[in-house]
Amino acid sequence: MLSLDLNASPLHIAYAQVDKKGNLNSFGEITLSEIINKDRNQIKQILWEKADQIIELAKEKGKAIAIEKLNRVNKGQRGDGKGKLRKRLHYWIYKGLTDKIKALARREGIEVAEVNPAYTSVIGELRYCPIYNITKDIAGAYVIGRRALGFKEKAPKNYKELLKDKEFLTYSLEGLKDMYEETKARYGQEINKYKRKAIKKELYSIRKWSILISQSLKSEPERGLGPLYGTSLSSYHFWQVLKVALVISLLGKLFIRDFSLLRRVVISKDWKGVASQVSSLSVWAGVQSIGSQDFGNF
Repeated sequence: MLSLDLNASPLHIAYAQVDKKGNLNSFGEITLSEIINKDRNQIKQILWEKADQIIELAKEKGKAIAIEKLNRVNKGQRGDGKGKLRKRLHYWIYKGLTDKIKALARREGIEVAEVNPAYTSVIGELRYCPIYNITKDIAGAYVIGRRALGFKEKAPKNYKELLKDKEFLTYSLEGLKDMYEETKARYGQEINKYKRKAIKKELYSIRKWSILISQSLKSEPERGLGPLYGTSLSSYHFWQVLKVALVISLLGKLFIRDFSLLRRVVISKDWKGVASQVSSLSVWAGVQSIGSQDFGNF
């Protein structure tokens, strides 16, 4: 199965080759950077070329193609005032590329399977990025391929144990409280109304994340609202809570590319070691910042 994450970015396509046993055989990315500063007709031609490249890759691997069935796409980073424009451009590229892949695949007799997109990115980030040291886009493509082949994603044992650990959840909740106060202070200092609007959305998100962690503290994770698609664990929004607890609270960021620190958590549940390392990195970054700003002319 050649699986594609077309929703990862408007500037590249991530792909993964998945065998019948669900193993990751190969992976890579196809750039779309050529579309920058091109007009619509030029972009259409580039998308046809990329679709043809994907079909040739599928023929070379002797594989069917798996993609997500999406009604909407990510709009990317927030707060720059260009979200709507970026979202329209991303959707137009995604839709155009998808249609072209399907058209060429029909001509070549290649099957295209469309799968439910629920949590493919989150599962890829948390489960496969730390283990295989791959990008989150490639990990998302891998999950898409496994889902197309009928595989369910079992949460790692240490992840499940982590969401039963009251000490860890309390640590996560305290981290979110600190994040809320810092964001609230930033909101009070910002005078640009568009940036204030973006920060206000951040505050809303942090409150929502805090509720998820609080609910997990009050009850066992297994007692949830029902099974989450793509997992074998009946849980209360298991992957959502996990992302909040691991990425946002533990690593301290929402948008990150490197998930390698989570390998320690997957293998040994050493979240305290990761927290200590993240704290050390933050302190060192602060020292470097002070050194460059205050003592640069010493």
